[in-house]
Amino acid sequence: MLRRFVCSLDELPPGTMRLLDAGKFGVGVYNVRGSLYAIVNYCSHEGAPLCLGPVGGTNESAPGEPDGLRRVREGQIVRCPWHNWEFDITTGQNVADPSRRVRTYRVEVADGEVYVTA
Repeated sequence: MLRRFVCSLDELPPGTMRLLDAGKFGVGVYNVRGSLYAIVNYCSHEGAPLCLGPVGGTNESAPGEPDGLRRVREGQIVRCPWHNWEFDITTGQNVADPSRRVRTYRVEVADGEVYVTA
């Protein structure tokens, strides 16, 4: 694995993603509420370009809520563009089955620049 330059920190504000040409599939580097995370651009289900999917939250049961659901983990769930499998960007875990996951990578910030080891 190599340490690779992604962009300046100013170019990756909260709620954005940069796709890095690294490895066989690429790596998505995300800013989730001010913290940086990186995942492989490959869905573990059938190989879709995961990082091209939409980012949002997920619905979870919430007793006492009018509809029984509440939106949680907003901005940290990426949904596969092919089959809607959802993965937590911060852990790489599949939302429906946490035993399934996608690869994550270490992200560093040095002198205002973002780097990924991939």
